[in-house]
Amino acid sequence: MGEVEHGDARRPAGGLEGGVLAALWAADAPLTPGEVQSELGGSLARTTVTTILTRLYEKGAVTRQRAGRGYAYTPTEDAPGLTARRMHTELAKEEDRSTVLARFVSQLSDEDEQLLRSLLEDSGGDGR
Repeated sequence: MGEVEHGDARRPAGGLEGGVLAALWAADAPLTPGEVQSELGGSLARTTVTTILTRLYEKGAVTRQRAGRGYAYTPTEDAPGLTARRMHTELAKEEDRSTVLARFVSQLSDEDEQLLRSLLEDSGGDGR
């Protein structure tokens, strides 16, 4: 993780965001950047944590409220809800949604395909 602190060095997409969100999900109350940093073991600079939290706020993944001179952050969704939102976001980027969904389904395990079928049947087939 040494490259994390070097300016614009590229990291795996969502890796740091996932860690920050995990810290927020585990908390019983909103956390400040310093508290998140502490929960992560202090391996990231506080400015890095603040930047990640700001990006998550801009994406709608967290809310924030004033806490002294800064903010305390709370996740807007649990982990499954966030994953579902990401899947919707990716699907919305594609013009050929039918092909994307067909390929997605074709790559599901038998168990996941059966689960999806069951969920669609329970919702009346409209996916809602």
